[in-house]
Amino acid sequence: MTELTELTAVRLLEGYRKGEWGPVEATRAVLERAEAVQPEVNAFVRLTAEEALEQARESEERWRRGEPRGLLDGVPVTVKDILLQRGAPTLRGSRAVDPAGRWDEDAPSVARLREHGAVFIGKTTTPEFGWKGVTDSPLSGITRNPCDPSRTAGGSSGGSAAAVALGAGPLSLGTDGGGSVRIPASFCGIFALKPTYGRVPLYPASAFGTLAHVGPMTRDAADAALMMDVIGHPDSRDWSALSAPAGPYTDGLAGGVRGLRVAYSPSLGGQVAVQPAVARAVRRAVERLAELGAYVTETDPDLTDPVEAFHTLWFSGAARVTQHLGPHQRELLDPGLREICARGARYSALEYLAAVDVRMDLGRRMGRFHDTYDLLVTPTMPLTAFEAGAEVPKGSGHRRWTGWTPFTYPFNMTQQPAASVPVGADTDGLPIGLQLVAARHRDDLVLRAAHALYEARVASVGGVRPSGS
Repeated sequence: MTELTELTAVRLLEGYRKGEWGPVEATRAVLERAEAVQPEVNAFVRLTAEEALEQARESEERWRRGEPRGLLDGVPVTVKDILLQRGAPTLRGSRAVDPAGRWDEDAPSVARLREHGAVFIGKTTTPEFGWKGVTDSPLSGITRNPCDPSRTAGGSSGGSAAAVALGAGPLSLGTDGGGSVRIPASFCGIFALKPTYGRVPLYPASAFGTLAHVGPMTRDAADAALMMDVIGHPDSRDWSALSAPAGPYTDGLAGGVRGLRVAYSPSLGGQVAVQPAVARAVRRAVERLAELGAYVTETDPDLTDPVEAFHTLWFSGAARVTQHLGPHQRELLDPGLREICARGARYSALEYLAAVDVRMDLGRRMGRFHDTYDLLVTPTMPLTAFEAGAEVPKGSGHRRWTGWTPFTYPFNMTQQPAASVPVGADTDGLPIGLQLVAARHRDDLVLRAAHALYEARVASVGGVRPSGS
């Protein structure tokens, strides 16, 4: 019997068209899975079973009439609890947010999913205001890795990654300001894309400014392309949104990698210490790209670690997020968040602008790099998932989460499209991710190369069977 929770969105939709199953059956299966795994993994802030089943029934009637609404009619989706969703409180992982709001508006990406008939299963967990690369918060506790609940799921879109990996909906909306879809995708063994900044509109505007992206978290690259065809269109509420793409991302998936110029940087020029199992898995995947016809060169982009500039931008954003809070509300915050907010509030305008200068120069360097290379390949993370409930790995010597995420945040600063593709596991069975990066506006190349890795079975379709199933 087909396990509906293990199917991609593309396969679910094919089954709807053929009458093999319907949206109600699929939604019930996903809700059962979500409820079963929630006590151990804690991926959800809330599940909305009644509303989801009503949406599924409406979808099933449209399919019965042969009149599906849009590209995702009846597909179960989840939404990170950073993004507004009409009728559901968006608490952002914080006890300082009042749940008794109006909650009568969808974020642009959520609105596009609704227009295309998606079925909303629930809101997924986030660290408070999405501030760090792991997912725990004073509001919802610790989100755990679906492959090993003693380990972290990563963050800040950790709930979304765990939900997709466990079959609690094939699609999820995440946000990424420094790696927040790619980090948990790498740790949980799924696919995630941080699109070019502005490709997916964001409203309300993030206090983290143009570091903040919205992107799909899915079971494979084909699902992400389909999701991008829905959410990757302008919205008047986001003044920085890009115009509509030239054509569907799904149409470009089959192009393969033959002839593409690929730069492979194992450690950003020796700047990053990478675990041996991670290095081996990524190198094997790169060798397969060469076998598929890509021109692969082992080389490094011209960049030095911009972490201090990133901290200036990121910590200032965090201070702005919490600026309106009174003393009592501040006492409710995650202690680490309070600490970086205090630091962010001390930066001067000149220090902030100096960080912007670093960012602009980094963008220039990467722009020139992509005059020569179509794609940059790195590990997504230099390590696999570490202990749950910690911001940094024990004994690492790192002070903040940025210490162990050096491959991700530079490409938020440059606004480039970047994806994490699952390409193996270490000896403990913990997933390993490969990162694909392209020049701004070349999201199509990232998706195309990722799809080629799936077609060649280098990448595994994300999914974890819960214990006891």
